[in-house]
Amino acid sequence: MANAVRETADTVYATFRTLKKSEREAVIERLLQDRQFREDLLDIATIEQRRGEPGRPLREYLASRKAK
Repeated sequence: MANAVRETADTVYATFRTLKKSEREAVIERLLQDRQFREDLLDIATIEQRRGEPGRPLREYLASRKAK
């Protein structure tokens, strides 16, 4: 199943790359109009940006939030 999903993603991406720049921009603009998609994209970007950061226990995080 995961293989089929990956193949579909590869096909969609390859098709996207064949579009003219103005068409790619229009697709991206349309995707960003979708609030839920935009939020998911921001979450993914944040996760990727912080991937190398060390983790910390949830209790420690909650205690730091409570102290504020």
